[in-house]
Amino acid sequence: MTGPGPASERPAQQGGGEGHGRVNAARGVAVVIVALVLGIYLLHVGSRPPVSTAVTTTVPTTVPTTATTAPGSTTTAPASTTTKPRTTTTAHGAGHHATTTTTTTIPHSSVAVLVANGTSTANQASDYSSALSSEGWNTLPPVDTTSTVAASAVYYASGQRPAALEVAQYIGVKPTAVLPLTTAVPVSSTTGADVVVVIGPDLVNKAPTAAT
Repeated sequence: MTGPGPASERPAQQGGGEGHGRVNAARGVAVVIVALVLGIYLLHVGSRPPVSTAVTTTVPTTVPTTATTAPGSTTTAPASTTTKPRTTTTAHGAGHHATTTTTTTIPHSSVAVLVANGTSTANQASDYSSALSSEGWNTLPPVDTTSTVAASAVYYASGQRPAALEVAQYIGVKPTAVLPLTTAVPVSSTTGADVVVVIGPDLVNKAPTAAT
């Protein structure tokens, strides 16, 4: 008796078809999800701003050097080229001040110089006065000091220090011995003098040779 066999197997076959359909549906959903995720990722990547890379290129500048042939010469130097890199100079903001040095020339003839002999050796004031006169200084008649001095010095009236320094340098007096003119100077009268030179023992017979 074989009749009932096929009829009993039909429900099992129908159940297998339904399970296979469910698997296919799940796979379809998974494919859709993957495609959706991939689309979102590609959209995010595509919306990013492009990244640019700056490339700095140094362009060499070639400066030609012209060949020169010396007159009367049979040899000609070949032309040469020198390659120099292009340099960029950046100017800084304002605030840098240039320092200017101004040199002032003192007219010797406008400065009255009085020379006084502060030693016991004769003719010292006249010798130095002649030397200064030959350099264009307006020298007053030489005198003797009221007392001998230990060292030479140069004194200056108000505003005459530059002239006094120049006179001191010429006769060999150190800048430290260039002092303001006061009543303490051992000269009886300094009226009309811009610079007073007192000759001490350190300058005896050392007067510069008068210019001719």
